[in-house]
Amino acid sequence: MTVPRILVADDNDDNLELMRYLLTAAGYASVLAGGGAEAIRRAVDERPELILLDVQMPVVDGYVAAMAIRREPSFRGVNIVAVTASAMVGDRDQILAAGFDGYIPKPIAPTTFITQIERFLPAGRRARDPRRWAGP
Repeated sequence: MTVPRILVADDNDDNLELMRYLLTAAGYASVLAGGGAEAIRRAVDERPELILLDVQMPVVDGYVAAMAIRREPSFRGVNIVAVTASAMVGDRDQILAAGFDGYIPKPIAPTTFITQIERFLPAGRRARDPRRWAGP
């Protein structure tokens, strides 16, 4: 069985590196994109099992990228999750109404990140022991 691929799009290199590190440590393959346009291309080329998008990226933001990916029939059943610092009242509702399947707030919490993203993967495609990421 192949290692699950997770697409991560963020315009901040530190955020990309942190998520890549955490995903790799948990046994996932990460596909990285530095912006929304690249995320759309990488999604089509790499066919990830989960897509994590920063909402606030320049040029092509996460909303536009999510809508473009959703138009591809082959992505039905692939969850798209917003990973964002947007914390204003109503932001979460707006994100979900825009077609995202979930929301993970920034800053990323390394001790809970894997558990948070695994809720959006099919049970047979999750890390063998997600309890190890539950924190103290």
